[in-house]
Formats: sequence, C-alpha cells, structure tokens
Amino acid sequence: MTNNTNGFSTDIRVNGEKLVCVTRIAQTTAALAKLKTIWNDRNVALSSHIKLMRSLVMSIFLYACESWTLTADTERRILAMEMRCVRKLLGITYRDHISNEEVRNRTRQAIGPNKDLLTTVKRRKLKWYGHVTRSSGLAKTILQGTVQGGRRRGRQNKRWEDNIPEWTGMTLGAAMRKAERREEWRELVARSSVAPQRSTG
Repeated sequence: MTNNTNGFSTDIRVNGEKLVCVTRIAQTTAALAKLKTIWNDRNVALSSHIKLMRSLVMSIFLYACESWTLTADTERRILAMEMRCVRKLLGITYRDHISNEEVRNRTRQAIGPNKDLLTTVKRRKLKWYGHVTRSSGLAKTILQGTVQGGRRRGRQNKRWEDNIPEWTGMTLGAAMRKAERREEWRELVARSSVAPQRSTG
C-alpha cells in the first residue's frame, strides 16, 4: 500500500525492504523479459537496443525514484538488475562465465562512458531535494517538518532524508543551506551522487 503526494510514493517498509523500489525492480525485470525477441535479434543495431532499453525498460524503473529511501540492500538489488540489462544488451549470459567487471569493460568499449543506474537514482533524488528546499510549497513543509515525540528504541529504520548526508558528506542542516544556492547545489550533486565500488563477481 502506498500514498501519493504530488506524484511521489511514500515509503513503506516491509521486512526491511522498500516495497516500492523492490516492486519497481520486479516490474522492470518483467519488461526486460517481454522484449527477449528484440534483445536476441542481432540484426538490430546496438544503438537501437540502447534506445529501446532506456525508453521501454529503464523508464519504468526510474519513475518517481526520487521518493525512495536507499539502503545497502536496495542498492545491491539495483546494481544486480542493471547488470542483467547490460548483459541482455550485449548478448552475454551467465553461462558464458564472464565476470561483471569484464561486462562493464565491454559496455564502455561498445557505447562509451555511461552513467550507471544507481548514480542516476541518486542524482535525481538530490536534485529533487534541492528543488523542494528552494520552493515554498507543501512538499517543503512536509520535508522539513517535525513530528512531536521521539523515535522508538532499538535499531532505527532508515529515513528518506538520511540518504542526503550519506551522499553529500554534510550534515542535513548544512545540506539544506547549500541547497538554497542552486548553482552550488548543482555542482555538489555532480560530485556526491557517485555509485559505490562494485564487486567484480
């Protein structure tokens, strides 16, 4: 179950997972499988495959990704899903026993430097945070508002805003002040939202 405010889904945690993000990964994987005939057609140029992947598959995944709270587990899931997509593009299966790092190298050789999916998600979220911070609407009131009472004891669930200090290296208050200055925030977003080092599995 989700609630929508201005097109963004609120986060609901189920067994430690972000339901919206995990569901979107499943939907994207299903869309990828439905286009199997196209991916297997070597008569279709790689550039066309890339355009189709971005418009028909990745667009499903990225819808309203600004609303997600990313945990280490969901980040791993995003990286794994992206690798499945890249392997489809290049016609490489896991039976070929080619490492993920080699797949990335071949991707760079085939289509040049490419912004990975996790970085795209992070940049979209940081850009939206800056946009809301500079606005004066309901979204800003909700984002910066406080609720009376304290958080429960024990291990805390990660909150949406917890990602901001993680990715910027700043306190939330400092990030909020920086976001008020559009150009400075734009430069910070470009530096901060870099995907973590990935395994070569």
